[in-house]
Amino acid sequence: MREILGRRRRLRRKEGTARLDAALTCATVWQWPVVPGVGTAQANLPGESGGLGCACPEPDCAVPGAHPLEPGLLAATTDERMVRWWWSNRPAAPVMLATGGRAPCAVSLPAVAGARALSALDVLGMRLGPVVATPTRWSLLVAPYTLERLGELLYAKDWVPSSLRFHGEGGYLVLPPSRTGAGQVRWERPPASPRASSTASPAAPVSRGRTKGGAPVAAAPWLPDVEGVLDALVEASTGAPGGGSRLAY
Repeated sequence: MREILGRRRRLRRKEGTARLDAALTCATVWQWPVVPGVGTAQANLPGESGGLGCACPEPDCAVPGAHPLEPGLLAATTDERMVRWWWSNRPAAPVMLATGGRAPCAVSLPAVAGARALSALDVLGMRLGPVVATPTRWSLLVAPYTLERLGELLYAKDWVPSSLRFHGEGGYLVLPPSRTGAGQVRWERPPASPRASSTASPAAPVSRGRTKGGAPVAAAPWLPDVEGVLDALVEASTGAPGGGSRLAY
């Protein structure tokens, strides 16, 4: 029994270190603002078997564990000291990306539809950026877009499935290697340097370039424009399950 408990403690420490490393890479290397997610807690709702639920006070949380709470989304930062303090105190906290602005935006869709969309985009030879996968949904990271531009693109469509969701300015997205109420979060397509000819390991450091003055500048992962992937995502999501009112990340 002591051996089993010891293995579990070592695994938790390893997972906590991985989340801190991921948060630091996002914040300090790629300059993507992050904030800890609320995380999970043992669910003790009537009729449930005690699985993982959300640690927030909402008993019927739509995105268990996969949203900020304390601190809130507005606290998202790229400051290394703050990021270290957060994940040193809460090593199990999910890594939440504050989308929009200078950070990536994202489009998410049900996992089955996401697999279809990626296959279709690969056939077309479309270069893709990072793709985040949970057991229920896949999210394609794209270059920042404005709400006005997104509105124009959607207005031009005859119909947009309700299962498609857009993470823009003021939104958030859970990143690997987090664990939420839906399960483990992973990279379906890992981030790659803008100059990389092939996808890099998600844990590998990203190379840095240099400015004219000689100061290092981070090489954030390459991102496609939302226009280039939207048609395939709409088509793949048509008739896909998971289009209800709950977000079900």
